[in-house]
Amino acid sequence: MKLALWQTRPPADLAVALSALDEAARDAAAKKADVVVTPEMYMGGYNTGAARIVAHADRSEQVLEGLGKIARMHGIAVVAGLALPGQPRPYNACVAIDAAGQEVARYHKTHLFGDVDRAQFIPGALLSPVFALNGWNVALAICYDVEFPELTRALALRGAEIIVTPTANMEPFDSVATRLVPARAEENGLYLAYCNYVGAEAQFTYNGLSCLVGPDGEDRVRGAEGPALLTATLDRAAMVRARQTQTHLQDRRADLYGEVS
Repeated sequence: MKLALWQTRPPADLAVALSALDEAARDAAAKKADVVVTPEMYMGGYNTGAARIVAHADRSEQVLEGLGKIARMHGIAVVAGLALPGQPRPYNACVAIDAAGQEVARYHKTHLFGDVDRAQFIPGALLSPVFALNGWNVALAICYDVEFPELTRALALRGAEIIVTPTANMEPFDSVATRLVPARAEENGLYLAYCNYVGAEAQFTYNGLSCLVGPDGEDRVRGAEGPALLTATLDRAAMVRARQTQTHLQDRRADLYGEVS
């Protein structure tokens, strides 16, 4: 499976977001990618204020229809961040839509980061499902989620081979992408895709560094500070080899510290 990580600037509104994603999906398909991934809350932006987030969540059915149309038109699966309705505030969510335009999974961010997240969203109650996409077992996480080793370990124990993570990581937290993401991949013997913004949005300056990290903790592709469509291919044989030498999953002492739920 070949992934395209679309490292881009936050969009101004829903129409702009859909139009730009349509172009990115076309370009990703031309590069023979099977899946294109956006940053966190790509559909309308992340740090836009509670009122705009509610307005975007109210239009989520229209947004989902648009995402499905893009996937069908270009024959490429899409993982996109968006607001979904919730009470008393919306969810910070992402959906996976297959190349036929059908939604195959959705996830609500479970770990809210700081005042911006908590003012705009409510936390999800469940971890991502592990679902099949292009022959791989895939799970979803969003931004701050991946910084919790319990979350990635739980998804690995449920059979995830890749965790796809839309994010809106900002300065000065470069170490998330450069240190924590590789560690989460290596300690679980899986692939981890981390797709971030660049540019500014309100008080945040996003730091790029989008990456696909392999099960050995090494980069398969890594972005810098500017917009980019980054592509890399998953290799199951490499994952099998990594899990033969990195035996953390089978060597766990759950009798000492309990199962990860």
